[in-house]
Amino acid sequence: MKRLLFLALLLVGSSAAYAQYDNPDIIHTEMSKTKAPHRLGIILPQVNGYTPYKADLHTHSIYSDAEVTAAYRVREAWSDGLDVMAVTEHIEYRRIEPCMLKFLKGYTDGEVKKPVNHAVNYKDADERGIPADLNYPVKEAQKEAKRYGLLIIPGAEITRAPETIGHYNALFTTDNNTIYTQDALQAIRNARAQGALVMHNHPGWKRKSVEMLEFEKKAYGEGLIDGVEIMNGGQFYPKLIDRCKGGKHFMSATTDIHTTTQEVYGHRGLHRNMTFIFAKEKSLESIREALEARRTIAYSAGQLAGEEQLLADFFKAAIEVKVVQADKKKKTQRVEIRNLSSIDFQIRQAGDIVQDVHGLESIILSVKAGSSVKFVVENMWIGDHLHPTVEVEIKK
Repeated sequence: MKRLLFLALLLVGSSAAYAQYDNPDIIHTEMSKTKAPHRLGIILPQVNGYTPYKADLHTHSIYSDAEVTAAYRVREAWSDGLDVMAVTEHIEYRRIEPCMLKFLKGYTDGEVKKPVNHAVNYKDADERGIPADLNYPVKEAQKEAKRYGLLIIPGAEITRAPETIGHYNALFTTDNNTIYTQDALQAIRNARAQGALVMHNHPGWKRKSVEMLEFEKKAYGEGLIDGVEIMNGGQFYPKLIDRCKGGKHFMSATTDIHTTTQEVYGHRGLHRNMTFIFAKEKSLESIREALEARRTIAYSAGQLAGEEQLLADFFKAAIEVKVVQADKKKKTQRVEIRNLSSIDFQIRQAGDIVQDVHGLESIILSVKAGSSVKFVVENMWIGDHLHPTVEVEIKK
C-alpha cells in the first residue's frame, strides 16, 4: 500500500512539474518530441565464418581541415550504419586552426603571427613539428563512441604534396605526437615503429596516372605499405587492384569525409563509402588481424572490389536461387533470385543483358536446367575491367 501511495505521489509530482512549463501559446509539433537516435540498417552476410564489419578508415574533423567535431563524426558514422571508424586527422595540416586561434585570442599568450598548418608546403616546415596534442581527436571520438558501441581505430594522416609524395594513413597508432618529421619516409617509418599499419591514400588524386612515383617505390620497396585506397570519395582506381593482389595489400574504400556524409552521399540516395572487414569479432585486435589477412571488400556507389575468392563467397552468401517452374521440353527453368543483403548486384548470364538485383529484393529469370547457374557480377571488380564469374547453387 505504501509503495502504491509513493508511486501515486511521484506521478502527481511529475505532472505538476510538467504543468509549470506548459504554455497554452505553444503548439508542440513533431520536432518537439524526444526521439531516440536512429541507425540505418545495412544487412551483409557472414562469409566463411567471419562477420562483415562496416568501416570507414579515413575521416576528418575540425582538428584538421573538416567542418564538424570528432564527436559528431562518431554519431554520423553510427547513424550511417558503420561498426568501425578510424580517426585520421592530418598531422601536418589544419585548415581550421587559424579560425580557432582568432576566436580564442583572449586566452592565448600574445598574438599568433602564423598558424602552424605549414608542413604540407615544406618551405615553412621545421623540426618542432606541430605544437598540439594530436591524440586529442582520438580521445574525443573514443569517449563518444562508448555511447554508441562504435569501435574507434586510432590513426593519423601523413600529408605531403600529392604530386611528388602523397598521403598515407597510419592506423592503430599509439602516439600521434611522435610521428611527424620533415622526412616523409621517416614519418612513415615512425608510424610503423609504434605498430601502425600504413594505408596509401587516394593514389590517383591530383595525378595524371596511378603509376608509382619515386617516393612510392621507396615506401613500397621497404615494405612500409599495408593497404591501398582503391576507392576514395568519388574516385575509383581499378588498376590498383592488381597492385594490391601482387603486393599483398588490403583494399579499402573510404569517404575521406570533410563536410557531412548527408551532403556527399545521403542526398544522392547512396550508402557512404565503406570497407567491409571480415573479422571474428568487433575488437581492435580482430579488425587488425582481418586487415593483415586482407579479408576486405571495398564498396563505393554500388561498386565492389577485392580478392576474387572473397567476392565470390560474398556473392554466394548474399544470393539465394530457387526454382519456381521447370520446362522439361525446353530444358530450362524459371528461378527466383533473392538478394538477402542490402547491397545491389548487377548480374549477367553469358551472352545475356545485365540484370539488377536490388538489395532485399528478388527477380525471376529463365536459366538452363541444372543444379547451378553462372553469373558474371558486373559491379564486382577483381582487376582493371575484370569481373568475377560466380557459380551459384540452385535450390529445388
